[in-house]
Amino acid sequence: MNLMGQEITMPSSGQLGVQASLAVSAAQIIGTQIGKLSIEMANIAKDQSEQEITNQVRVLYYSALVAGQTQDLLAKNLESLNKLYEYSQKAVDVGAAEQLDADQILVQVATMETSLSTSKRSMEMVYNSMRLLLNIDVDTEILLTQTVDDLLSIQNAMSLISEDFDLNRNFNYQLVSQSTKLSKKQVDLAGWAYAPSISAFYQYTGKKYFDEARFNMTVPHTLGVTLSIPILSSGQRYKALQGAKLEYKKQQNLLADTEMSLKIQHRQLKYNLTSALERLQTQKKNVEVTQRVFDNISLKYEHGYSSSLDVTTSGTNLIAAQSSYVQALLEFVNAQIELEKLLNKN
Repeated sequence: MNLMGQEITMPSSGQLGVQASLAVSAAQIIGTQIGKLSIEMANIAKDQSEQEITNQVRVLYYSALVAGQTQDLLAKNLESLNKLYEYSQKAVDVGAAEQLDADQILVQVATMETSLSTSKRSMEMVYNSMRLLLNIDVDTEILLTQTVDDLLSIQNAMSLISEDFDLNRNFNYQLVSQSTKLSKKQVDLAGWAYAPSISAFYQYTGKKYFDEARFNMTVPHTLGVTLSIPILSSGQRYKALQGAKLEYKKQQNLLADTEMSLKIQHRQLKYNLTSALERLQTQKKNVEVTQRVFDNISLKYEHGYSSSLDVTTSGTNLIAAQSSYVQALLEFVNAQIELEKLLNKN
């Protein structure tokens, strides 16, 4: 070819080559399955963490509601005692009663005021725990829009007690089950170390003559397969396989133990919730009766038919009954949340 007075020699032929290779082994397939199991376990752990945080918030929320209800009860009692003290002091002033009677009621008033202050501080501690758990500013005001009675459902508790336990919904069982599957894959992976691996390659070569027709001796398509067979490994593969089998056996035992433990735990949590429900109902009746006794004695005291000691004793009994009711209420809430957690109820 002549280009601008210069002679350029063109090659007599051109060549194009394409090559591809592929290596396939069972270890690669099992490795992919192991990776998938690991991702599933990570997702289960994430869901379990979210459940834990949700339950912690629920416990604090219920505790705040109970503390608020306690304050209402104590405030009501304090108002009644203050009225009795005013009446008693007036009786002392006109000589109809002794100062000791008024002083006894005044002590009861101070005791009630202390209990009310303690309840307010406890409620603020609960609020601070909620702020910390929810990661909100310490000065953020928390307003509870519900009451204990709004959330307390005896019917829901009875449904939980009668519900069957599905192990596969429990996060702990899911994690141990997935871990057992993972150990089985490790056994398969160690076993396939004895197996051969196959690799294949394909090559295409195309050649074109420009000057004249010539006979092309180049083979355009080439396909090859390589088989690698492991023979000697100084016992390393055998040790790895035996170790994987031992670990798999341990995981199987752990899975069986977990299943038994969770079933026993389910039975115990049902018992705890049943007992907490019975105790709550008993303590609620006790508060109602003790409140009526206190109101009755207070009325009699105003008319001179009971002593200040009777008022003090009935007031002390009322505080004790209310404290027992509050404790029973918290135990019931915690027992219900624990059973819901085991059953993985949303």
